[in-house]
Amino acid sequence: MRFTRTLFQASQKVTTGIVGYPVNASARPELIQLYKKTLDELKTKIPEKAAYRQSVEAFTTHRLKIAEENEDVAEIEKLADAGQIEELISQAQDEIKLISKMAEWRAWEPLEDQIPPRQWEYFKKAPSTE
Repeated sequence: MRFTRTLFQASQKVTTGIVGYPVNASARPELIQLYKKTLDELKTKIPEKAAYRQSVEAFTTHRLKIAEENEDVAEIEKLADAGQIEELISQAQDEIKLISKMAEWRAWEPLEDQIPPRQWEYFKKAPSTE
């Protein structure tokens, strides 16, 4: 029994090593719940044709699948390739906040004022003469 307890304790993360990100003991269930909430918020607030919705749905669905299929937090972190699970939770919380802002801004609608001709030309790089 002692040997098992030692192995169990060794498998538990003690610190994230990131200031402001304490270890979350129930990170996986919380992450899954946040991803499901994100998808629900997208469906109710953002039109289906909006590029923002399509993009967020794609990566959220991908990450949700990873979190649901893997019990091991280290494996989720490795497959998601976007930081520690605590960071993934923070990103999901921020995305939920952004969905509300995007719905308020209605960013998918055409601009009220048309863009002036040649507005972005000064960003173009001059052709190289070399």
